[in-house]
Amino acid sequence: MTKAKSAFTSKWVDAVQATDKRQEIPDPSLRGFYLIVQPLPGAAKSWAVRYKGKPKFTIGSVAVWSLADARKEAGRVMRTLDEGRDPHAEKKEATSDENLTENVLDEFLKRHVKAKNNGRTAYDVENTIRREIKPKMKGKLITAIRRRDVINLLDEMVDRGVPTMAVRTYALLKKFFNWCIERGILEVSPMGGLKPPATVEPRDRVLSDDELRWAWLAADEIGWPFGPLFKMLAVTAQRKEEVAGASRAEFDLKAKQPAWIIPPVRAKNGREHLVPMTPLAISLVEALPVINESKLLFTTNGETTVGGFSKAKERLDAAMLKIARREAEERGDDPEKVEITPWVLHDFRRTAASGMAAQGVQPHVIEAVLNHKSGMIKGVAAVYNRYDYDQEKRRALIRWERHIRSIIAAAPGSNIVPFQKLGPTSE
Repeated sequence: MTKAKSAFTSKWVDAVQATDKRQEIPDPSLRGFYLIVQPLPGAAKSWAVRYKGKPKFTIGSVAVWSLADARKEAGRVMRTLDEGRDPHAEKKEATSDENLTENVLDEFLKRHVKAKNNGRTAYDVENTIRREIKPKMKGKLITAIRRRDVINLLDEMVDRGVPTMAVRTYALLKKFFNWCIERGILEVSPMGGLKPPATVEPRDRVLSDDELRWAWLAADEIGWPFGPLFKMLAVTAQRKEEVAGASRAEFDLKAKQPAWIIPPVRAKNGREHLVPMTPLAISLVEALPVINESKLLFTTNGETTVGGFSKAKERLDAAMLKIARREAEERGDDPEKVEITPWVLHDFRRTAASGMAAQGVQPHVIEAVLNHKSGMIKGVAAVYNRYDYDQEKRRALIRWERHIRSIIAAAPGSNIVPFQKLGPTSE
């Protein structure tokens, strides 16, 4: 039987040869810590603890547990035994379905997020967990999540061009793992010492008229469901989650003044928000198919809202660049020199706000369109002001729609801008 003359090293452990007999090799540097080598032909290696006549405790496979981590776990098991607790019972409890990461996340949502936050915040957190975290951690025990798992998740988000979302997910995971420690689910957080995955600078990206036209034409190319969804973002100036999660019951398109009412539970600031529906927005909604009699506006299965925004945005970007280069070639320019500065879907909203301002819409009206808490009305007046500027918002969005129509109707590079009567625009 192989014997170790000094403390285990990873190189030494790798070099240990299996025989026709099972081997239990003690680590001279940590009494009770063993390397177990199964006989040939299997020859599997694992870590175990034998301590003060207690039943053997198997830590796990050498392929899964590094030497350093196995030593730490051996020390924890020995402390558990010294305190009179049963590490086997605790291991069984830790490996139950209750400790699968997706189930712990559900408990976190129920007992922390939804109990302490308003509807919109809870909705956003649940959305992030469902779309970003669960797919990467589902099926893993919460105790098996390592720092590398978290880093891989965040790096993937940064690499696909959503650094702000990566930073928010980082903050959410810190809260989640700290909550796990408070509840006794974990002893330590895999986030310890981990820095944010990116530095987020305030964005000021606004699409040019050409870029907005390319985006509109590209939306036609990628088609349903994301093509119409992206157009709704451009026309209404509302948030991505609010548009994507819209229900048909929120719209009254037959009214004298058609409107979309975003309920408080779906509005970011928790306040009901009326969005006047302009002719172009109405036509987009009316053209959407009804899937399995679902009330959801943007769904492919009738049960859940659409997912996969990152891939859809990549398709939109590719189609935009193709259109831009085709136009350059038609002008006689070098299409290979055409590039489009990276942008995100939220820039539709900023572009709309900038466009309305350029057309003379007052800042407080733009804030009302965006459902921002106004910075123009302060103090006691802000508490008692219940006027939501519905008519001003309608005129602002009609002006913005007129601008969009002029952009998409004009020939590339043309100075001729056709106008269409869409309704009153006077303040």
